[in-house]
Amino acid sequence: MAGAITSDTGRRMQPNVQPNVIPFIDVLLVLLIIFMVTAPKPTTDIRVDAPTLSGPASHARPTIVAIFRADGALRIEVDGETTSPGDLAGLVLARAAANNPTTPTQDLKREARIFVRADLDVAYQSVISVMDELYGAQFARIGVYAQDADA
Repeated sequence: MAGAITSDTGRRMQPNVQPNVIPFIDVLLVLLIIFMVTAPKPTTDIRVDAPTLSGPASHARPTIVAIFRADGALRIEVDGETTSPGDLAGLVLARAAANNPTTPTQDLKREARIFVRADLDVAYQSVISVMDELYGAQFARIGVYAQDADA
């Protein structure tokens, strides 16, 4: 049998009919890398409102609203001046304007720092109602002034 391929056992060798997939996978991986590199990068638009500086940073004094009980009645003071809950927003605005002379009047409610301080014997609801009154008057930067009980 001239030209016949035989094995050591004398049987004729059959051709390998299973596909060789390793070169196919290599080609697919190369194509995947090429497509990943050439694909456009996804972009998202993020809106950033950067603050504008109109001058040097001001070190304005905050306005302090103090709430305490005197003679069994609730007293509200704005920087040491006694006021009623109905006049609170107007007095706070006047004191904030005095404490922040570089802030324009139209930005005063948004920029002025107001701290609410209360004694230990003042009810929580009273503090919240004062803060709610200030929020209702469109003041934006209202904080709570905390102090140690020992001081």
